Amino acid sequence: MRAIVYRETGDPNVLRLVDKPEPTPSPGEVLVRIAVSGVNPTDSRSRRGGKSGERLAFPEVVPNQDGAGTIIGVGEGVDTSRIGQRVWIWEAAYQRANGTAQEVISIPESHAVPLPDAASWDLGASLGIPALTAHRCLTVHEKTGAGLGPGSLSGKKVLVVGGAGAVGHAAIQLARWSGAEVITTVSSPEKEFLATMAGAHHVVNYRRRDVIEAVKSVAHNGVDIIVDVAPHANQGLIQAVGAQNSVTSIYASDGDAISVPIRPSMMANLRYQFVMVYTVSPEAKKQAVADVQRALMEGALKVGKEAGLPLIYFDLEQTAAAHAAVEGSALGKVLINVHR
Repeated sequence: MRAIVYRETGDPNVLRLVDKPEPTPSPGEVLVRIAVSGVNPTDSRSRRGGKSGERLAFPEVVPNQDGAGTIIGVGEGVDTSRIGQRVWIWEAAYQRANGTAQEVISIPESHAVPLPDAASWDLGASLGIPALTAHRCLTVHEKTGAGLGPGSLSGKKVLVVGGAGAVGHAAIQLARWSGAEVITTVSSPEKEFLATMAGAHHVVNYRRRDVIEAVKSVAHNGVDIIVDVAPHANQGLIQAVGAQNSVTSIYASDGDAISVPIRPSMMANLRYQFVMVYTVSPEAKKQAVADVQRALMEGALKVGKEAGLPLIYFDLEQTAAAHAAVEGSALGKVLINVHR
């Protein structure tokens, strides 16, 4: 089979197309023929490592955590009725050497979730890291493992910083599905359109309007949950628009540190929660997968320009270009056609 591999850290040029034997599923695993592989910033960061030329934990690594495909075989202990099932894949490459940038992958069966017939390969490959991250950002205000669903965020106001990105897009859709009033910030008219199509109730172009003033005009008592992609740039925003007992979920970094004024934060009982999807507790991760699946089944999660997330396609042999596009902040979800 064809696979993309890298044998040391570095820029996208370390990625190579090779031929390798198809894997055999171990006990508890399923063998999936990949239709589409999804690329996320985390895939690029893993490939780059701390610096170029670092040794890897494995002789070679196939990149990409997310994807969608069809189960073509099962290992011992897995029900054979799963053969032929369409699935979406999450965290394929976490602490493993084999991601979804290959024609066939063997993974634990829990990481291959049934994909409804009405859902496209593109949608399946766009879930994973973005949707599970968004879920955690929207639920850390409750106890560990709290779920999302219709009405679970009723009465809440949610601010999604950067609503045109993949995580922001998923956060808008999941928050709206759960009954929240959703506000989002963007940087251009094109992104305004995309965030509106994703379902945000209020879209603020921060290059044209004062964000604090705009948010306060629709959230007079502040917002309850902030999903933040740029905490360094938004330190003042968080303090200005966070409601009493609000939580700011930080899932990315735009600097080395943030400054938190202690007394005002104490008086408002503000909470800052840093989110790394890979190390979320097993209970919270299980809940996230279940809730994302429910939202998918109910038609709450969509992709494509008409749904607020344009799709950008590459072929398997163009995986290096796909990674470069992600590093270049391409507007949309980067996908690799493997066996479409």
